[in-house]
Amino acid sequence: MTTKAYFNWSSGKDASIALYKLIQQQELHVDLLVTTINKHYNRVSMHGLPKGLLEAQAKSIAIPLHCIELPENPDMDTYNAIMAKEVTALKEMGYENCAFGDIFLEDLRNYREQQLKGIQCHFPLWKKDTTELLQEFIELGFKAIIVCCSHSKLGKEFIGKEIDNSFLDTLPKDVDPCGENGEFHTFCYDGPIFKHPIKFSKGETILRKYPDPKGGKSVGFWFQDLITN
Repeated sequence: MTTKAYFNWSSGKDASIALYKLIQQQELHVDLLVTTINKHYNRVSMHGLPKGLLEAQAKSIAIPLHCIELPENPDMDTYNAIMAKEVTALKEMGYENCAFGDIFLEDLRNYREQQLKGIQCHFPLWKKDTTELLQEFIELGFKAIIVCCSHSKLGKEFIGKEIDNSFLDTLPKDVDPCGENGEFHTFCYDGPIFKHPIKFSKGETILRKYPDPKGGKSVGFWFQDLITN
């Protein structure tokens, strides 16, 4: 008997292959996708993906979607309060298990497990070699493009790029192949978890700058806007 769980869906490649592995393993039955949304922009947090494309993903995967709405620039207290309320609601819905696509960031894993006390966290990609993981992603037939990337780590030439073997060949040596350190984020639009590809077109490319949380210079990220077809 499989165990009911929800999946923390980011809309990108790591979430996609993690969900694929969970489906293959059949130990957890994922019947809900949970995604944080920037309410001001109506887009996926960090990735900048329009909500319409997120909803199209969930429809193609055939798993219901639950969006957690966050304000434009929440401080940690606000964020933690919103998440605590959502976690309580998920527990009341009978969820005792959840899963993430994280790979090797110990601090992030510890934070998630602290935040979700009472819900068992599962990490199907944990400690996997990121080069091998990305190659597996490509070989399985998944399709994704870069929708957000660090201005200092990758630059504009990578934004909107397909995740394929040539991408691996051109990636700088100091950038993790899966972008696990936040170097880039992706939008997955096709692959074995999808009943049909997500149709979209590319819009404008935008550079946004944000205050450095460590007090240094502002940090810049390129975003590829995507339009629902």
